[in-house]
Amino acid sequence: MAGPHLQQPSFLLATLKADCINKPFVQRCHDLETVIEEFPAKELHGIFPWLVESIFGSLDGIIVGWNLRCLQGRTNPTEYSVALDFLDPSGPMMKLVYKLQAEEYRYDFPVSYLPGPVKASIQEQVLPECSLYHNKVQFPSSGGLGLNLALNPFEYYMFYFAISLITQKNSPLTHHVSPSNSAYFILVDTYLKCFLPTEGSVLPPPSSNPGGAIPSPTPRSPAVPFTSYGMHHTSLLKRHIAHQPSVNADPASQEIWRSETLLQIFVEMWLHHYSLEMYQKMQSPHVKLEVLHYRLSISSKHHGSPAQSSYQALHAYQESFKPTEEHVLVVRLLVKHLHAFSNSLKPEPLSPSAHSHTASPLEEFKRVVIPRFVQEKLYIFLQHCFGHWPLDASFRAVLEMWLSYLQPWRYAPEKPPQSAEPLPRSVSEKWAAFIQENLLMYTKLFIGFLNRALRTDLVSPKNALMVFRVAKVFAQPNLAEMILKGEQLFLEPELVIPHRQHRLFMTPTLGGSFFSSWPPTITDASFKVKSHVYSLEGQDFQYKQMFGTEVRNLVLKLAQLICQAQTTAKSISDHSAETMASQSFFSWFRFTPSEINGSYTGNDLDEIGQDSIKKTDEYLEKALEYLCQIFKLNEAQLTQMMMKCGTAQDENGKKQLPDCIESEDGLILTPLGRYQIINGLRRFEVQYQGDTELQPIRSYENATLVRLLFRLSSALNERFADQMDVLCSREDFVGRLCRYHLTNPHLIQKIRYSPMVKDRTSQNWGPRISLRFLASYRTLISLLMIYFMASWFYIGPVGCTFIILIGYFLYAVIMTFFSEGWKPHEH
Repeated sequence: MAGPHLQQPSFLLATLKADCINKPFVQRCHDLETVIEEFPAKELHGIFPWLVESIFGSLDGIIVGWNLRCLQGRTNPTEYSVALDFLDPSGPMMKLVYKLQAEEYRYDFPVSYLPGPVKASIQEQVLPECSLYHNKVQFPSSGGLGLNLALNPFEYYMFYFAISLITQKNSPLTHHVSPSNSAYFILVDTYLKCFLPTEGSVLPPPSSNPGGAIPSPTPRSPAVPFTSYGMHHTSLLKRHIAHQPSVNADPASQEIWRSETLLQIFVEMWLHHYSLEMYQKMQSPHVKLEVLHYRLSISSKHHGSPAQSSYQALHAYQESFKPTEEHVLVVRLLVKHLHAFSNSLKPEPLSPSAHSHTASPLEEFKRVVIPRFVQEKLYIFLQHCFGHWPLDASFRAVLEMWLSYLQPWRYAPEKPPQSAEPLPRSVSEKWAAFIQENLLMYTKLFIGFLNRALRTDLVSPKNALMVFRVAKVFAQPNLAEMILKGEQLFLEPELVIPHRQHRLFMTPTLGGSFFSSWPPTITDASFKVKSHVYSLEGQDFQYKQMFGTEVRNLVLKLAQLICQAQTTAKSISDHSAETMASQSFFSWFRFTPSEINGSYTGNDLDEIGQDSIKKTDEYLEKALEYLCQIFKLNEAQLTQMMMKCGTAQDENGKKQLPDCIESEDGLILTPLGRYQIINGLRRFEVQYQGDTELQPIRSYENATLVRLLFRLSSALNERFADQMDVLCSREDFVGRLCRYHLTNPHLIQKIRYSPMVKDRTSQNWGPRISLRFLASYRTLISLLMIYFMASWFYIGPVGCTFIILIGYFLYAVIMTFFSEGWKPHEH
């Protein structure tokens, strides 16, 4: 019996809402478990929508619910354990779901909260191809606000669970929260293992009445197996009638309705935010030109409106979709489990007749789970991420998800033989069919990664690691050869064979094995590869070969950038080593005023340390080696590139200036120069060229002391200017000492001969006393420490001052001998 859509507020619901405010979390869960056990389905029907929303949050994201994405066992062990037990597949919440499922209740889910392509399709009176939406669309009654889906309790619960990953983006996530340890992530893994088991069969749901079974929501006719993929878009009414359930449905096919429903909901909510039709339209050069015209019209007032209206009509199909890193990690968990689920398929019987009688629905489901339910939407999802994800280290999550899909053999039940020396595991020939039927996943996305890598800073350890990971995966023995074989099959000339022509847009049938060998004719394998490519990219797609000349040039450019990044990392490492070696005891006290003028163009490697610099070099070196293996790069070319990178340093070991051209206005950066600056390969040596006493106050200085010491030093310089000039003119040791500590010869020479200084006679560029270094917080702390230690040894303030002056004098004498300050200068 289907319950009414509008329910009067019940006393039970009011009591539970009050308990939500007054009782702690553990007590509320215990009370809910009692209510679910004791109350009949008629009473529980009224609280079910409220309970689901209070757990997973509201669809608009305002109500957070239990905030399962932030709930972790390390921070909240009690609530974490109670929540997982309550939402477990055999826990109280699922018992409530099955209790209501037995009574065939329905609950409304707004179409407006579905992913963009599905929402647009239903609003245009076209039912989506996914059977999840068949027989569920409810038109608004008089006074209704919009379309709804009439879902059974299991579907309603899973819809809310899956979509909470998307809608709850504004929940208060903290920096120490690890998504892979959250209660939500653990629940996803638990549900996948329960409803898509790799061993055994799906556990039957508990029955509320003895001897009774819970009916499946929508029995399917054998003529419509699993989904209705491949059907043309017809009107909503026609599709609605075409998928009415058959009364005499096969009971064996109902064994996996929860498995199929769970997978379809996860895929629709997490991956279906970009339709295949819209993706193919966006690849069209004509559409790309319209989008460019629209963007130009925003900044130009003289542009007409046709491009804008055309773009807006195109954009109406696509929502603003920005997946988070947590979203990608959950999708990766789904991909890994589906590989394990599909690889757990039992070996095929030799006799086809025996196969048709003995294969269970779950085994048939394993055969088609990836190509039919996941492949298309995951490909478009990855294309969206590759094109829109920021160029930073967070792309690692997308990268690992992509690499997990490319390697189904990692999740196969057989284990590689153990050996003393771990050797690269060769990819078996049995995976050739998977590689050919997923050719674009390997080739086009690899080219997309190349384009991203060419725009990133490879000196960064995290970016170097990503290049290393991709190169290592594609360098697995026999993988590149199988990808090349797939490309050759796709590029074979088209042969028209009448009895195979109708299979162009068909998905694999249930009787065909995903891994089973097709007829051993080359044409049939070529037909499958072309069908895969054209079904995803359209008939007008211009395929770019992964092992072609254009992509090979991109790889060579990446290899050149790797060599440059290695050279840059080495120079940074050498500079850091020199800086550490040249640091003296007194430099920590900032007794060297020349540090104020110094400028060092650092990198994130300086903060990480020498160990990470070594790791970066190792990652880049191995990545270059793997790329040579994959694309058979010529060693002579690599040697020439490395020599070019080596000669990019001048005789002093410093980086050259960025690539520039001279003009009337001075130096102008070329595109190569801008690229070099962005990636940290080269940069200008920017130094302060003015009076060191007039520099802006630094963060490590006391502003009041800087001003006071400036006035004091100015008074001293004005009072003793002639005497200091005489001392610096002497040729003995006193003159050398004064020239080193009272002048800055390099800066004076730059200023005196600089064309920017018009009146040099009015400027006092002679020897001066500088006391600004005393305003440094580090100097102040050092002096306080010295006075504290002196008081510990019963040395008075006068003695401390005397010791400091003696120490500084000795330091000045030593630095005079080991510097160029002894050389006389013209005045």
